[in-house]
Amino acid sequence: MFRETTVSRSIRVNTVLNVFDLVPRSAGQRPEEAMAASLELARRAEDYGYHRLWFGEHHLNPGVMGYSPALVMALAGSVTTRLRVGSGAVLAGARSALSIAEEFSLLQAALPGRIDLGLGRSPVRRPPHGKRPSAGSASAHTPRGRPPTQPLTHAARDRISTEGLLLPAAPDLSHLLASERYAATAELLAPPADSPPYAEFIDQVRSFLDHTAQVSGSPLPDATQDTDGTPQVWVLGSSAGESAEAAGRRGLRFGANYHVAPSNALDAVEHYRSHFVPHEHLERPTVMVSAEVLVADSHTEAERLAHGYDTWVHSIRSGEGAIPYPRPGEAAALTGDQRRLVEDRVRTRFVGTPGEVIEHLRVLQRATSADELLISTITHDPAARLRSYELLAESWDAKAPRT
Repeated sequence: MFRETTVSRSIRVNTVLNVFDLVPRSAGQRPEEAMAASLELARRAEDYGYHRLWFGEHHLNPGVMGYSPALVMALAGSVTTRLRVGSGAVLAGARSALSIAEEFSLLQAALPGRIDLGLGRSPVRRPPHGKRPSAGSASAHTPRGRPPTQPLTHAARDRISTEGLLLPAAPDLSHLLASERYAATAELLAPPADSPPYAEFIDQVRSFLDHTAQVSGSPLPDATQDTDGTPQVWVLGSSAGESAEAAGRRGLRFGANYHVAPSNALDAVEHYRSHFVPHEHLERPTVMVSAEVLVADSHTEAERLAHGYDTWVHSIRSGEGAIPYPRPGEAAALTGDQRRLVEDRVRTRFVGTPGEVIEHLRVLQRATSADELLISTITHDPAARLRSYELLAESWDAKAPRT
């Protein structure tokens, strides 16, 4: 049950704005054009004054090319000089702890002081007894003796925080477990049967990075190079569960996923803070919260550019996989049931002029006391996406309220 927080909330002065990029493809856009657009976004994000640029990890999606965060980070880092580049997130289970540590140690050597390692739980779990998953069988895809993972849970009703943040009713997404795409992802990317629990996986990655790893009780020869510093580690989560608790207990930074799972984002942040234990490397809880944003010079233009978002989200939540983002006016209209499947994300997308969007971001910031905001923007025209980030950056310093 939702409990209204009694913690004093305030807008932080100069809260940091960051960019999140899926490396999306638009309808009619060639892969090389989509990649060029993302590299141009990296250059512009640095010029606009954003602090970080993070890339997601998504597989088997026709309209998304960001399936290798480390590789895209290297490309983005090569065309920028100051911008921090990171993963939002590298999925535990899609690769080993050692391979993640090696990749990010290499990035740290190439781009010292600019690397963020955001870790996330994979939604895919190894089926029982090593059996291969098959489409149409939800039980084949669930963890051994456990229910489906947290992102598939749903809230039955809207909630409003004391600051006015909408935490919408969320649909039941358990049907995704039976989709052919989920089955293929589970078969191709599921972790080994003996992979450790997620919290232990985080510890493994960090032990490789700080050269404290052991094998059978004996120190391991340095698995990664002795670079100048280590990547900044974040744990990302969508609910008040394992990820939030693991980040808090280890004194790590935490990222909450409002733009994809808005129903549970505030619960996730408060769960993290309630379990936070100060460490030498981080004395107080540090939170980043994501938001889906689209800014234009006029409200009418923003609404026009926003067209097709519901259809694009539906392609993901139906199990089809993200389609190339449709042109304005060409997206198929959704039926009532289809609309209800995506309503929570549509209602929590901040669309409008800079002033209108910033008002929404203020509420999100007050409700979560976020130290940083991670801004995701998607529309058909790459130039309109750049303009959205430019308008937001130009207006943020002037519009953000002071404590």
